[in-house]
Amino acid sequence: MIRTLGDTRIPADVSAAISTTKNALRAQLGSPGDLAEVFAEVEDAMRTEVASVVAERDAGRAVIPVVRFADIAAGTVPGGTREAISRRGCAVVRGTFPRARAEAWDAELAEYLAENRFAETYRGPADDAFAGLASSQPQIYPVYWSGPQMQARQDDNMVLVRSFLNSFWRHESEGRSWFDPNRDTAYPDRIRRRQPGSGSLGLSAHTDSGSVERWLLPAYQRVFRHVFDGRWRDYDPWDGAYRTEVNEFPSTVMCSAFRTFQGWTALSEMRPTDGVLQLLPIPSAMAYLLLRALQPDLAEDDLCGAANGQSLPVSEKHHEVLLPALSVIPAVEPGDTVWWHGDLVHAVADGSNPDRWGNVMYIPASPHCAKNAAYARACGQAFLAGASPGDFAAEDYEVNWVGRATVDDLNRTGRAQLGLDEA
Repeated sequence: MIRTLGDTRIPADVSAAISTTKNALRAQLGSPGDLAEVFAEVEDAMRTEVASVVAERDAGRAVIPVVRFADIAAGTVPGGTREAISRRGCAVVRGTFPRARAEAWDAELAEYLAENRFAETYRGPADDAFAGLASSQPQIYPVYWSGPQMQARQDDNMVLVRSFLNSFWRHESEGRSWFDPNRDTAYPDRIRRRQPGSGSLGLSAHTDSGSVERWLLPAYQRVFRHVFDGRWRDYDPWDGAYRTEVNEFPSTVMCSAFRTFQGWTALSEMRPTDGVLQLLPIPSAMAYLLLRALQPDLAEDDLCGAANGQSLPVSEKHHEVLLPALSVIPAVEPGDTVWWHGDLVHAVADGSNPDRWGNVMYIPASPHCAKNAAYARACGQAFLAGASPGDFAAEDYEVNWVGRATVDDLNRTGRAQLGLDEA
């Protein structure tokens, strides 16, 4: 796999490192009584937030904010919508791309896969990212360099949406500038294709961008400094401080970039009953997850089931307070995009789509910083070779594929995103 940032070393004994770190973090929070008091406050705050989400949902009001791309482009997003995105940590952007264009991309992707006999050669998932989850069989395929994916990543509309989303973050804090919210880097990701009538297990609730690292890494301890100091009310999930200095433990599921938002672009219609994305629209819930793992009912080497090299599970066993707020996204059309804060708990519902395909291209927001630029340059070299990007298992299906995108298919933005214009 491609590595350019310098791997963070995995502790020789992860269990021992967890025990040591938990004791240190508890001591930092004060006496056992102090920890219990802080956690009770956080838990009470989460109950209030969860109740608010459930009440709004039960009343038929949208808990996943929706914004029109036309308003983003015109600078006329209503203040109430901005406030909702900030509070909920997620958004559906209607009409990021014209429907006809998204449907044409969908057809082109299908042709690309068929021409290269992907169905006959696919060997199945090559990592265990979701092995710790109760439901863990998403139909996500390691295809990165198709024409539609490259076109969507470099499109002016996508650039505008990502800049809008980045604006919710504080990119300057602690006396430093952490990233450029108006400049993209590439984080090439995969596709999902769920055919009509396909019954599929989805994904249980989880978060990405690190599991045990969120407690063990000094950089993450700085990100969550207010939580671990007991000043949890000062924790701002939109503060970019130190996030660009996090380097996860090497694995086939690590993320080498700082993603302000994870996201995908819809290539087909999807309805809430189709087994689609669910979001827990409380970005501050990370404070609860972090402190929950320090509670005395857990073994000393247990972080609520977190395991290196896997997504961080959010379960009924440990996090039942949160899960009633897990909410399905609204219906989406081809060309809509869906976005969620990089810390947000999310899931994919088990289910089927009897009459429709369920197809998406995963495209996040990864603004320019030294960390993201270094990974993007490595991805640029993978693109030239048709190889899998370094954060993913080295399956390299597309190396010899017909119709793969080339440098000639990239515009100036696309080349810059992959570091291909640099000397």
